[in-house]
This record gives sequence, C-alpha cells and structure tokens, in this order.
Amino acid sequence: MLQSHTLARAVGIGLTSACLLFVKPLTAADQERWPGSKVGEPTPKAEGMPPELAKRLANFDDLDFHVYTGQQWEDLHKSHAKDIVVHYPDGHTTKGIPDHIKELEFLWTFAPDNRITEHPVRFGTADAEWTAVMGSLDGTFTKPMALANGTVIPPTHKTYHLPMATLGHWNKEGTMDEEYLFWDNAAFMTQIGVGK
Repeated sequence: MLQSHTLARAVGIGLTSACLLFVKPLTAADQERWPGSKVGEPTPKAEGMPPELAKRLANFDDLDFHVYTGQQWEDLHKSHAKDIVVHYPDGHTTKGIPDHIKELEFLWTFAPDNRITEHPVRFGTADAEWTAVMGSLDGTFTKPMALANGTVIPPTHKTYHLPMATLGHWNKEGTMDEEYLFWDNAAFMTQIGVGK
C-alpha cells in the first residue's frame, strides 16, 4: 500500500513538474488571455480560447463554486465520469463517483463552511483534453475531526486558506475520467492548529 502511495505521489510530482517546466511566469497579458474566475461572477470570456476548452473550464468553475461548495453531489456527474479515477495529495486513489463523494464529504464534518470561491489560474490544452485549475480551499475548523483510526481531534476554531490545484483529463463525452488533486496536507494541519 505504501509503495503504491509513493508511486502515485511520484507520478503526481512528475506531472506537476513537467507542466511547470513548460509554463512561463504569468504576466498581465497572460492574465487577460487566461482570466481567472470568481464565485458569483459570470464565466470570463477569453479571446482565442477554443470553444470546447471554454466549455470545460466553465463546467469546472460550476463544479468548484456550486457543486463542491454547495455539496450538490447529485450534480457531480455533470463534470465527472461515472468511473472517474481520482488521485489525492497523499497518494491514494478512488474509482467512481460514490467513493469520490465519500472522500469529499469528510471535509464538511469538521469545517461546515468549507468552500472554493475563486480560480485565479485556469487553462488547458487546445483540444480540451486536459484542464488545469488553481484555487484555494477556505474554511474554519469548528467541529471535531474524526480520523479513520478512531482518533478525534477537537476543533481549534482556526481558519484555513489553502492553495490547491486540479489537473483534469476529459473524455469525449465531456466529463473528467481522471482527476489529480494537489494541496499541502502539512500546511493544512498547521493552519488549523494541529500540525507543527
């Protein structure tokens, strides 16, 4: 099990590194070309963006801002294939929407205000097969956190503002069949007051 987690982590780091090798620093002109998005605002239009890519990025905005933040799991199928494979920051994976929902629901058990409200970086490949979106997880640790080993961590009432990124692979039907999630679990634990 540990070896598969290590391998998945290495693959994730490799993919992220490969993407970063070919990405130049974001300039003001780039920001206009690839505008960010915020909850409650219309999906930004980007001149020259292929229509299918624009559609998938808008779908992803809806996913994070409404489906995820509002826990509207019945609408997860709009962006996720039935048998989606999701890779998490600690290296484990799930397959299928029901198992992905179980992983996501945990976040609201200890932080009922958990949310994503902006995507300052959002882009993808011209064929819309891949998208990359960066945002922030925000919330407050106000309820006990029950871990899988039976440990219960009492709430600290501290807030978190955690940078995160998602690489999504989209199938021909227009849903993600593979998703790579990235955030720093150690930074998260430090922010909520339970890490060193």
